[in-house]
This record gives sequence, C-alpha cells and structure tokens, in this order.
Amino acid sequence: MEPATGRLLFIETSGAAGRVGLARGGELLADVALDQQRRHARDLAPTVHRLLTEQGWRPGDLQAVFVSQGPGSYTGLRVGLMSAKTLCWAVGCALVPVPTLEIVALQARGLATQVEVIEDAQQDRVYRQRFRFSSGDMPEPLSDLAVLEPDVWRASWSDGVMVTGPGLQRWHERLPSQVRLAPAERWLPGLAAMLTLGLRRWERQQVSDPLTLEPLYLRPSSAEEKWAALGK
Repeated sequence: MEPATGRLLFIETSGAAGRVGLARGGELLADVALDQQRRHARDLAPTVHRLLTEQGWRPGDLQAVFVSQGPGSYTGLRVGLMSAKTLCWAVGCALVPVPTLEIVALQARGLATQVEVIEDAQQDRVYRQRFRFSSGDMPEPLSDLAVLEPDVWRASWSDGVMVTGPGLQRWHERLPSQVRLAPAERWLPGLAAMLTLGLRRWERQQVSDPLTLEPLYLRPSSAEEKWAALGK
C-alpha cells in the first residue's frame, strides 16, 4: 500500500491532553482529544476502537500507526508507545515514530526561519531543541535534543529565534520580554503536523521495530532518580 492512500492511525500522548486520529493518505479524517480526567491508559483503546468503527475500519485494515515519540510525559509516552507497538505487532502494519518537538517545530512554519522548541523536563529543567526552515519548508535540526537547567537554556537563547513548545505552558512567564513566542495555539503537538512528518518518514522507510522502539527521554524518571539517590 502506498503512503498516499494508506489507512493511518495517530497516537499522540506526550502531554496531559493526548490526541488520537485517523487519516487516509494525506487526508485527516478524525482528530479527537482524549479524556484528560480518565488518563491515557483508560481512554486510549476505547477511543481508537470508536474511531475505527465510525470509519468502518478494522484494526487489520491499518497500514501504519504514527506515534509521538517524545520527549514528554513518562506515563503518557509509555502508554502511547506500548499501545502503538502492540497494535503494529498484532496486525503487521508499519510503526512510524515521530519526534514530538519536530511536530511542534513544523507548526511554526511561516512564522520564523529558526525556532527553539521546549518541553518541561520536570525537576526545574527543560528539554530543548532548535530547528531551522530551509529547503522544502521542513524543520531541520540545528542542535541535538538536550536537557538543560533553566539558566543555561535562557543564556543560550539568541535574538531572532522564535520559542515554542509545550514547555511554554510553564515557562513563558519567566522569559525575558524580548523573547519572541509562537502563538499559544501552536505550542502543543497537533495531528495535522504529525501527519505531514509521519508520511514523509513512512515514504523514506523510517519505520521502527515494535519490539525495540523506546520513547525519547534522555533522563530517568523521577522515581528512578529517587531510587538511584537511595543507592539502590
């Protein structure tokens, strides 16, 4: 099946408010928010089942699952990736991971030539990655994904770079007034941008093994850090 006509499922659970959706090739057919109060683990599978039923699709009809790889919420990413991996392994469809900060960067297309995407890394730290738009209007990484102390991150900011990302929900009021921010409606990863990037990756055969794919974290969870601090 060609990517341009494939039946696709999206799972984006990097934050507190996750989303799932369906597409046929480049056409987004469904885009719904998960119930934040029920948590991703309880709401994800029933929502996917409902969307498939509404389209008259069975799980085996899917050609690919696009899943947000992180960084983001430990619990949310674990639930989303495990669900995507299990489904792809069971029905034999392609598993296409899409880096979350790249999704957000694409949503700033047309607003700036360089964007810095941040996400809350907990314990008073931030995930940071910088992108630029050049050929093809696709975000190209200018830096590796990193976890930084806030002062280090603020010191690395340069004039002319727009800042965006889920981390602004916590950090935007602490930034200097001269920092240029993307509109708030573009801070969170959306399925339209995820579709664009996912199709590009699928066409290039950038797919993953359901048995080995892991979230992008760069750091242990809070529970793991506390355990390590106890010398266990």
